[in-house]
Amino acid sequence: MTEPYILVLYYSRHGSTATMAQHIARGVERVAGMTARLRTVPAVSARTEQSAPDIPEDGPLYCEMDDVKHCAGLALGSPTRFGNMAAPMKYFIDQTSALWLSGALIDKPGAVFTSTSSLHGGQESTLLSMLLPLMHHGMLVMGLPYSERGLMSSGSGGTPYGASHWAGERNDRAVDDTEASLCRALGERLARVAMKQQA
Repeated sequence: MTEPYILVLYYSRHGSTATMAQHIARGVERVAGMTARLRTVPAVSARTEQSAPDIPEDGPLYCEMDDVKHCAGLALGSPTRFGNMAAPMKYFIDQTSALWLSGALIDKPGAVFTSTSSLHGGQESTLLSMLLPLMHHGMLVMGLPYSERGLMSSGSGGTPYGASHWAGERNDRAVDDTEASLCRALGERLARVAMKQQA
């Protein structure tokens, strides 16, 4: 039997969301008995079809439906596109109907994270857009509680809806210490709840 894992599934164009995913994975792995499985989704064309090779040149593998089906919990991440998740992530989620029909994700914990170019570019609305399909799948939605002090001190990212990051106009602002800490806290919280569900 394989060790339970949290699927950290993301799309990243300029690297910020990928960096956040790595911090979330580190938080997951703070919890004994739980591992993190990093996966991404391919870009799509203007015709909304996969436009990348089946195996990425670098980074984590593309997500398979079995990765989602067998996860103990899910952290879903995307950059913001006009206050919404990016098309590649939406395209992937739209293919999860079989998992919805089978109830594969019911009562599993789920959380979300995002990165924006502008400080008020729709972090919270993007997080909410990603929470909606998790709720339709019957997942237990996990946010960041205000016991995480970074929520009150961050001037760039972090919301009760999930982890967030402000990447700057040129997408060259690195994930800062507070944002990284909130990502790790989200991953750890997700893993703790998932472990309780395993009992």
